[in-house]
Amino acid sequence: MKNTKFISIHGGHSGQFCNHARDTLEQIIERYIELEFEWIGITEHVCPVSNDLRYPDEAASGLDVNYLALRFAEYIKTCREFQQKYRDRISILTAFETETYSSYTEFIPAMIRQFQPDYIVGSVHHVDDICIDYSREDYNRAADSLNGLDKLYCRYFDIQYEMIEAIRPAVVGHFDLIRIFDEAYPERIGRPEIWQRITRNLGLIRQKNIIMDFNLRALMKGASEPYICAPILAEAKKMEIRVLPGDDSHGVSDIGVNMEQGVDLLKCAGFDTEWSKPSIYRW
Repeated sequence: MKNTKFISIHGGHSGQFCNHARDTLEQIIERYIELEFEWIGITEHVCPVSNDLRYPDEAASGLDVNYLALRFAEYIKTCREFQQKYRDRISILTAFETETYSSYTEFIPAMIRQFQPDYIVGSVHHVDDICIDYSREDYNRAADSLNGLDKLYCRYFDIQYEMIEAIRPAVVGHFDLIRIFDEAYPERIGRPEIWQRITRNLGLIRQKNIIMDFNLRALMKGASEPYICAPILAEAKKMEIRVLPGDDSHGVSDIGVNMEQGVDLLKCAGFDTEWSKPSIYRW
């Protein structure tokens, strides 16, 4: 295993810049160095576009959209400084993770132009402005609004497809996050109307040469497999899509957790573990 270098394509949320994370960004980076990661993408959440679309923890803390915008700008500045400070010890990419709420198709490109990240992780956490991964209650509310879980899955993958087309991310984050509160997902994803959307989205990812995040945080939360689940991972392999591990760390104690298991799973599935970085681009 030590012959395979550790990397994280989707990592580095810190309590300094994210309310549902812990520790400072520098502590996060120093832990990656301690564990001998070759390179990391720091992928903090983009700030919300309005107060109505804050994460629940941000709203509960009384942080308004103006403060969160300033905090995000400070994140980019700080991460760029650490790129230089630690350049002889680890390769750091300054990135951010997107959202897919109302007006994101204008907001995210504007943020990219303003901050010029090394890359972006295109993630779907919201379905029709309801956050689907923060609580089971909101997940169920999103399903009820669409008349059931099957419709929620279909809507999620439709939004994901639209997101890939609209903002051209270098990485698609936790592709099948929609299964987070659905214990019946192994059977559900095989239903024709859902599987058709999964393979359609994978085809677009392949066409655009996008990397998929093999997100290991699911294991830490007690799931039996990462995002991407085995049937989708096998389909991605057939399509020759690049899949790279991401620990999606939210604090020092998360870093590298289950990384050996994740790398083993990718090796067993036939993926190349000579990890190539996402292409740095400028809009």
